[in-house]
Amino acid sequence: MNSYFSSTLFRKTLAALSGLFLVIFLIGHLIGNLQLILLSGEAAQKQFNEYALFMTTNPAVKILSIVTYTSIILHILLTIILVLQSKQARPIGYAVEGGGENSAWASRNMALLGSLLLVFIILHMKSFWYEMHWGAIGNDPSGNKDLYTVTVVAFQNIWYTAFYVFSMIILGFHLSHGIGSGFQTIGLKTRKYLEPIEKTAILFSILIPSAFASIPIILYLQSL
Repeated sequence: MNSYFSSTLFRKTLAALSGLFLVIFLIGHLIGNLQLILLSGEAAQKQFNEYALFMTTNPAVKILSIVTYTSIILHILLTIILVLQSKQARPIGYAVEGGGENSAWASRNMALLGSLLLVFIILHMKSFWYEMHWGAIGNDPSGNKDLYTVTVVAFQNIWYTAFYVFSMIILGFHLSHGIGSGFQTIGLKTRKYLEPIEKTAILFSILIPSAFASIPIILYLQSL
């Protein structure tokens, strides 16, 4: 039993589970962010700031946030360990896969994709998460911290918008390999479920990043 918990297979399983959990987080995060473009004007400001307040003060959400932050750190650390191990053996992702899939660009560059996403996460959290908790941002007419205005102003900068969109493209490549590989690692990517899992991975890797990228693009165009 102890040998299993210190094995590469255990590390791959944790990396897969943390990664798949973060996919669920992305869906929830996307739903919240879509309020920025589905509403407009004062209604969007009020709704989004109330949402931001709820997400930073609700006890249940705080617990979920700790789980999310832990999953991000765990996923990054385990992925780094697996990449280092793979350099001493044959190239591996979350699981040992067939030559055709291993030849895919995303599967051969997961370390690069992950590193670029880590840079994005750090800058993104500095721009919004840090500002919401400790930044000197003003209040909206309802008295809530005005994260809406901070976000809208950030995406009026074409370079930050371009960086965000580029990062979502990277996320798409990461998801295109990571989702299927994660399901394979935990033993669900069997012959019976192979096709639906692969189609779901492709669908998610296109829809989720595209929806995220649409938000800064629309906000930037609205500022012109």
